[in-house]
Amino acid sequence: MLKPAHPLHLRRRGNENDHMPIYVFGMNHQTAPLAVREKVAFTPDQLPDALQTLRNETGMTEAVILSTCNRTEIYAVGEADGEGQLADWLVRQAALDSEALASHTYAYSGSDAVRHALRVACGLDSMVLGEPQILGQIKTAYRTAMTEGSTGKHLNKLMQYTFAIAKQVRTETAIGATPVSVAYAAVRLARQVHGDLSTRRALLIGAGDTIELVAQHLKRQGIGSLIIANRTLSRAESLAQTMGAEAIGLSDISKVLPTADIVMTSTASRSPLVTRQMLEQAIRIRRFEPMFVVDLSVPRNVEAQAEELEDVYLYTIDDLNRVITDNLEIRQAAARQAEEIIERRATGFMDWVQSLDGNTLIVAYRRRVDAIAASELDKAQRRLTNGEEISAVLSGLCRGLTNKLVHHPLTKIREAASEGRTEMIEIARELLAIEDDTAPP
Repeated sequence: MLKPAHPLHLRRRGNENDHMPIYVFGMNHQTAPLAVREKVAFTPDQLPDALQTLRNETGMTEAVILSTCNRTEIYAVGEADGEGQLADWLVRQAALDSEALASHTYAYSGSDAVRHALRVACGLDSMVLGEPQILGQIKTAYRTAMTEGSTGKHLNKLMQYTFAIAKQVRTETAIGATPVSVAYAAVRLARQVHGDLSTRRALLIGAGDTIELVAQHLKRQGIGSLIIANRTLSRAESLAQTMGAEAIGLSDISKVLPTADIVMTSTASRSPLVTRQMLEQAIRIRRFEPMFVVDLSVPRNVEAQAEELEDVYLYTIDDLNRVITDNLEIRQAAARQAEEIIERRATGFMDWVQSLDGNTLIVAYRRRVDAIAASELDKAQRRLTNGEEISAVLSGLCRGLTNKLVHHPLTKIREAASEGRTEMIEIARELLAIEDDTAPP
């Protein structure tokens, strides 16, 4: 059983045998309620100072802070017990009691930190499975960290690697091919009915969160124009201002209905706001050009009999939920494919990390050999200056180099042989390229 990395009793995941100095520490929508998440959230303006204090106060050599409405995570590189240092720092920043923070945080290190980073970037750890926005948020967090000089060899490599794997998952799986939110599904259906939305007009009835999300999706799809109708006109005007739309009261719906190619409703009204008669009259004025209508309200805002109209494509919340259920199954299958890709690629990243240890060893060994060679060459030059014969000096140079280079390895081989450490003997045979060490001299 792994020991907690910190007195907070963190939910820590990581292999104790991993020597990779990368840590992930934070909380998300699965581990912490909004009331806690908002206390540890960082605005874009706060991130530069936060990155600097994080490195100064924890000794971390590299750091990236990802802060969204659903998560705050620290990606950092440092020495042992990095999770504990990051936990202490976050407690100070949030001005929270350590015990209050304990049950809401998690920590990863080594290969598990890499897997977590890849899962987050691919949308596998998101509230909406496979959502693409998180990748853009990670890229923004990384750019900020680079600007502040808080990234280095490990995090630069990890971030670039993460972006590449996220692109691979998007390309090779259907993780983002189908909508799994009501608002997005409604807009996707609108495109299927009308095609290009840049010449289309949408009437949105209501001004709550759902309608706001629908409006955002329509804007991203390039809707030509928007009208927002609400019982409270000031609320409609407030939302319309942020969306570049027109605001009207509910009493004006029948006037603008004939001009709307798309109608979507989501209100708390107990009675229909759009009747069959209103739609029938609007279709006649439109000369029977199709109208796409989505009723996201419970109770329904659009009279049920309106579905009998030939040129009205009416969908209810139940219709969309069936679409979303089917799509979610597709995404879940794609997520399993994505997990397989991530597992393979995380192993690849760890191979790169291990190669860093090899490179360090190689550099150190070459430096030691160069120092020995320089020392022996200096001796040879002094002997030549003293008038010794060149052949004797060269012979001494070769003998000195040989003796110093083989002394330590031979000493260790003798020790291993006397202690019966056959694995060391086999490694030495491979390193020294000795195929048959029983041959006579």
